[in-house]
Amino acid sequence: MKNEGSNNKNLANDNINAWRIEQNARKKGITKGAVTTAVIGLMVLIAAGILVYSIYNREHKKQLSLIAEQEHVFNQELTARDSVINEWVLTFDQIEKDLNLVREKEHLISLEVSDTEFSKDRRQQILEDVKYINTLLDKNKRRIASLNAQLKKSGIEIQGLKDKILNLEASMTQRDSVISSLKLALVDKDFEVEQLNTRLTDLQMTVVQQDEKISHQTDELNKAFLAYGTYKDLKDKGLVSKEGGFLGLGRKETLLEDFSDSTFTQIDVTETKTIPVNSKDARLITEHPTNSYELIRENDDKIAYIEIKDPDQFWKISKYAVVEINK
Repeated sequence: MKNEGSNNKNLANDNINAWRIEQNARKKGITKGAVTTAVIGLMVLIAAGILVYSIYNREHKKQLSLIAEQEHVFNQELTARDSVINEWVLTFDQIEKDLNLVREKEHLISLEVSDTEFSKDRRQQILEDVKYINTLLDKNKRRIASLNAQLKKSGIEIQGLKDKILNLEASMTQRDSVISSLKLALVDKDFEVEQLNTRLTDLQMTVVQQDEKISHQTDELNKAFLAYGTYKDLKDKGLVSKEGGFLGLGRKETLLEDFSDSTFTQIDVTETKTIPVNSKDARLITEHPTNSYELIRENDDKIAYIEIKDPDQFWKISKYAVVEINK
């Protein structure tokens, strides 16, 4: 009986051990399955992440490319717009220059009309001036019409440009009115209407423009600047200062480099042959050849003026002349 109980106990222990082994195996299987599932899930998640990133990266590059393309197009449009606006500004400037020329011609004609009689040459010159005015007005009316059309077509909304065109149109209308009145006055002086309404041919216009260009260049070449006065006057204008010497002795006046043309009197070198002095002493601070000018004295105590004997030599070194006068 004792052996039988022992056997039963051993059998029970074996069953328990078997159960435990089975449970452990089952736990290991479950753990292994969970790990496998987790690994698979992680791999799927990583793959999904890579796929999502790849799609995002591709779309991001596409968006960047689209933005870059839009920026390029925008820059091209901006450049084209700036180019158009610059062209308009140049056209505005040219129209204003032409209007100034028209005003000058109108003024000359007005002076002529006030005379009672005209010589043959003066009549011809008046007709040429009227032709010139007619041509300029027609040309600039077309320019303004073209500017208006371009502005509407461009779609550019800049109020300043619209206002500028309106002002030019108003100026053109005013010039039309003035020249019409002048033509009526000329008709009273026995000028024929047909003559007054003609225009310069292209060839004539080219010759006139070339003559005006040459005249302008000649005026620039003959332009010079003159300033004279006491040392204090010249110093107050910012033209001269004293430098050098020892303990205040032996210093001499020198011309400052940084000065404005507005402090000078502009002259024509072909017309100005003397510089007034009317003082006991005077000297040129600017450099000019000594043989090109002469101090003309009224008497022993007074210099009347400086005579420019050789303008070409006198203005050769500089187009600026500064004269210090000592009272």
